[in-house]
Amino acid sequence: MNSPSVVLAAGGTGGHLFPALALAQELGRRSIAVDLMTDMRGDRYGSDFPARHVYKIPAATISGERRSPITIARTAFTLGRGILSAYRQLGSIRPGAVIGFGGYPSFPPVLAASLRGIPTAIHEQNAVLGRANRMLASRVTAIATGFPTVRHLDPAAAGKLRFTGNPVRDAVFESAKRAYVPPSPDGEFILLIFGGSQGARFFSDVLPAAIELLPPQLRQRLRIVQQCREEDLRRVDQAYTALGVQMELATFFRDLPERMAAAHLVIGRAGASSVAELTVIGRPSILVPLPHAIDNDQLNNAKQLAESGGALCIEQKDLSPNRLAQEIERLAGDPDTLARMAGSAKRVGKPDAVAQLADLVEELMGLRPPQQDGRVTN
Repeated sequence: MNSPSVVLAAGGTGGHLFPALALAQELGRRSIAVDLMTDMRGDRYGSDFPARHVYKIPAATISGERRSPITIARTAFTLGRGILSAYRQLGSIRPGAVIGFGGYPSFPPVLAASLRGIPTAIHEQNAVLGRANRMLASRVTAIATGFPTVRHLDPAAAGKLRFTGNPVRDAVFESAKRAYVPPSPDGEFILLIFGGSQGARFFSDVLPAAIELLPPQLRQRLRIVQQCREEDLRRVDQAYTALGVQMELATFFRDLPERMAAAHLVIGRAGASSVAELTVIGRPSILVPLPHAIDNDQLNNAKQLAESGGALCIEQKDLSPNRLAQEIERLAGDPDTLARMAGSAKRVGKPDAVAQLADLVEELMGLRPPQQDGRVTN
């Protein structure tokens, strides 16, 4: 019972849970026990999470333009329940630190930990500090970031900041061992398309239309691996079948890092975890940030990778089937450019991010002396 332990708090989406999973794997290697606090959506990944126990904590999101007094009251009530539940659980667990990974499901455990005087940190995966993390920034002991430049950081929090990078799962490290091999002029061209843990309807609409515009000889070379929503699978399958294109479609790929490593070109959204995995593995990409996001976090993520030369950033409003077909055809016919993009992406990757984040956790627990570098800019 005296062995050191940490509570990780993360929402039930892959973007928050996968970095927490990576940290849990690293802490396990350091003989530090991990418990997970998440909202009810955590069931999707909880069975794979290396935690002693998964605690389900009530949480609610404060978002949307039409926030009626009733909605606000319900949200506050749910968050209050979550804080009380987390406070009680933390009294039993008595961890050495609590680490939050953003999203409102992380808010109750981190706030409860601060009320108990437990050392706390939040990790911001995106290039924009999220709403929940902004609310917690003044209460936590440390703030770790996935990007060297992060918007909406309060200058008063400068002394808490540490640029660790975004931690990636063990499966990503394994896939990163595979060197990028550009496509040969007449060989197979593997195109991977994904849009987050729930897939993206936009890609199901625009990709088949774009592929239809490609020259027949290029369509014959294509092998498409695409994530689709359940309701889109049939029509996307029918569209590619009619075009005679090799494809593999699924609602979710558990071996996504391996499929990234096998791809010649990746097309996807620009969530922080996706960008981190693309850079650690080192693969060229066309990133289409999720539009209408409150803080434009994906747009900022994509722009930072595009500026390095590792990706093309094209906003959804600018990506017609014709534009996408032109980009695919251009890149498929230019293996040197693809290789340069892969190298540029690899150079900005931070494979040591999970180790740096675990070092920070050990500092909070008093297991190692604190560092004074790694500051982040606003």
